[in-house]
Amino acid sequence: MADTTSPLKFRRILLKISGEALMGPEQFGLHLPTVEKIAKDIKEGIALGAQISLVIGGGNIFRGLSMADNGMERASADYIGMLATVMNALAMQNALEQLGVQTRVMSAIEMTAVCETYIRRRALRHIDKGRVVIFAAGTGNPFFTTDTAAALRAAEIGCDALFKGTQVDGVYSDDPKKHKDAKRFDRLSYHDVLKQDLRVMDQAAISLTRENNIPIVVFALANNGGVVGAISGKGRYTEISDT
Repeated sequence: MADTTSPLKFRRILLKISGEALMGPEQFGLHLPTVEKIAKDIKEGIALGAQISLVIGGGNIFRGLSMADNGMERASADYIGMLATVMNALAMQNALEQLGVQTRVMSAIEMTAVCETYIRRRALRHIDKGRVVIFAAGTGNPFFTTDTAAALRAAEIGCDALFKGTQVDGVYSDDPKKHKDAKRFDRLSYHDVLKQDLRVMDQAAISLTRENNIPIVVFALANNGGVVGAISGKGRYTEISDT
C-alpha cells in the first residue's frame, strides 16, 4: 500500500493511458499538444516525489480486436497492436525528455534498435534512479490487453496503485455523456466492479490487482492537475480496492 512517510497518498504508481487519449481532437494518430500536456502533468507528479511508470495503449494507431472482428487472424492483429504501443511509447518518451525528465522505454518484444527489452530488475533500477519507465508491447503475448499488461507490470514493480486516466472523473454506473442520471462512485470494491459489470478494466486486470492488493484509481486525464490530484488524494477520482 501507500508509503505512510510520504505526503503523497500514492508514491509508486503505474499510469495506464489509452492510445485514444493521445489523439486529442484528432480522429487518428498523435496530437502533439495533447501528448505534451500529459507529459507536463507527469513531470508535476514527479516533482512532488512520485515514481511514475506508464503503459500506453495503441488504439489511436491500430485496434487489434477490431481488425480481428473484420477477419484478420487474432494473434497477428494483436502483434500489430503491440507495435503500435511502442510507437506511442517513443512519442511520450520524446515529450518527457524535452521537459528534462529521464525516460526509458522497455518493450516486452525485443527491438533493441529503438528501446530496451523488458527485464524486471533493470526496470526497478531505472525507477530507483528517478527515471520514468514506459512499458511497451503489452505482455508480449497475443490475447492479452494493455489493461492486463498494466496490472501485471504494477504487480511486478511493487506499485502502490494502478492509475487509469479516462475521459471522465471517475467510475459511473453508466456513460455520463449519454445518461445524465448516471451515478458516480467515489469508492468501489473489486467485487462491485465485476458484479455490476462496470468495465473499468478487463477481468484479468481486475483479478491481478485484487490478488496483489493494488488499488485502481480512475480519474480524468484531460483535467488540469488530474494526475497530481489523484496522487495526492486531493483530486476527484474513484478508488477501487477492498480496504
